[in-house]
Amino acid sequence: MLENNAETLLEVKGLKVYFPTKLKINGEQVIVKAVDDISFSVKKGETFGLVGESGCGKTTAGKAILRVINPTEGNVVYEGHDIAKVPMREIKSIRRELQLIFQDPYSSLDPRQSVFSILKEAIVCDRKRHSSSEIKERADELLRLVGLDPFMSDRYPHEMSGGQRQRLGIARALACNPKLIVCDEPVSALDVSIQAQIINLFEELQKKLGLTYIFIAHDLAVVRHIADRIAVMYLGNIVELMDSCELFKNSQHPYTKALLSAVPTVDYYEEKNRKRILLEGEIPSPLRTPKGCPFHPRCPKATSVCKEQKPELRKTGENHFTACHNP
Repeated sequence: MLENNAETLLEVKGLKVYFPTKLKINGEQVIVKAVDDISFSVKKGETFGLVGESGCGKTTAGKAILRVINPTEGNVVYEGHDIAKVPMREIKSIRRELQLIFQDPYSSLDPRQSVFSILKEAIVCDRKRHSSSEIKERADELLRLVGLDPFMSDRYPHEMSGGQRQRLGIARALACNPKLIVCDEPVSALDVSIQAQIINLFEELQKKLGLTYIFIAHDLAVVRHIADRIAVMYLGNIVELMDSCELFKNSQHPYTKALLSAVPTVDYYEEKNRKRILLEGEIPSPLRTPKGCPFHPRCPKATSVCKEQKPELRKTGENHFTACHNP
């Protein structure tokens, strides 16, 4: 488990990512608020979970943190450097320390490149001089590190299984010796049995290399297993942030409770007796987000205050924060 006195590696403050559209309503340009003013911090050696339904903005937030896309507003402070503000040419000096593992282990790999070629490209991009033997030795080391045999160096992505391709994607990220890795739903495209293997691999690598993860997912059971802290997102906002042990025991936001009620369980009696929380209505369009609390059109506890005032993320317990007027 993460130590409480661990040093902060990344701090996100008021991050916003807006996308302008060509649509106009009453003469005003419509803007998609993909990420709408979120804040959190990540400590060294921590796994920070970011969960929510598809379209809630969690992947956009991850890409904005890495400057794959440019934030509209806010600060992303990494080891004292606000990478949301500095020019792109200055980010290149620390880019190798910030890596991304993609959701689809097939489309994220070049089908025309062999395993060795994919790893070599990541190894030599630091512009240092590497001999052929050093590159081969490093590639073999990376493959062993992620549980693949070096003899697979000559294979191409289509000759590998889904789990093997995801291991290769992890090896490619590790080739840059990163400190922070954003994992964008890295197990959602894999079989359940393979998911467990990849999750265990992430934990082993974290202990061995001292890595820090931002783990993006929609599966609460998976995130609960690997994350130290979890932030739940809805329509571009963080509605609840807590330690992972609090997720199933003491969640307070109505949206989090609804998500938890949908998590399947293998216990027959628990499944039979538990009450499923069914939310009414559809998720509002990000083109026209509701005034006040973004969740109020579907919330069973919504009051008149919820329709007018957007709740702030406030402390509701030890290391527990909730954005709700009526938790």
